[in-house]
Amino acid sequence: MSETEQHLREAIRLARANMEAGGRPFGAVLVKDGEVVATGVNEILTTNDPTAHAELMAIRAASHKLGSPSLAGAAVYASGHPCPMCMAAMRLAGVNEVYYAYSNDDGAPVGLSTAAIYADLAKPFAEQSMTIRYVPVRPEGDADLYAAWAARQTPR
Repeated sequence: MSETEQHLREAIRLARANMEAGGRPFGAVLVKDGEVVATGVNEILTTNDPTAHAELMAIRAASHKLGSPSLAGAAVYASGHPCPMCMAAMRLAGVNEVYYAYSNDDGAPVGLSTAAIYADLAKPFAEQSMTIRYVPVRPEGDADLYAAWAARQTPR
């Protein structure tokens, strides 16, 4: 059995255990340098946090354990197709590889697909189901927010 299949089997095992405990059927395993750094399960139902997806829980645990927001070089093995939020978070964290065992097509018949969200996000902002507008507010008398941040990053 390949390492990829082993990690995906573990993600599925975590998802099944979470489902049996009353949670949603999603699990994730985060691996860096050949070692499992963290795992996560979907905690939406236990925390009432809509962002508590398995992949995000694994990212949070790994970043905390490694003491860094960068997970460059890491791989995530997920039981199900990561949603756009999780995919974006993995990109922002520097995750290099993502593998998943169940597709959106597999999940669609039971209401576990995020394909419609992916499709909506592919549209221009003006055509998406959520209102998204750029409104360039700059409070008078304050330094530009981003310029102020950049100035703080410069070594003194």
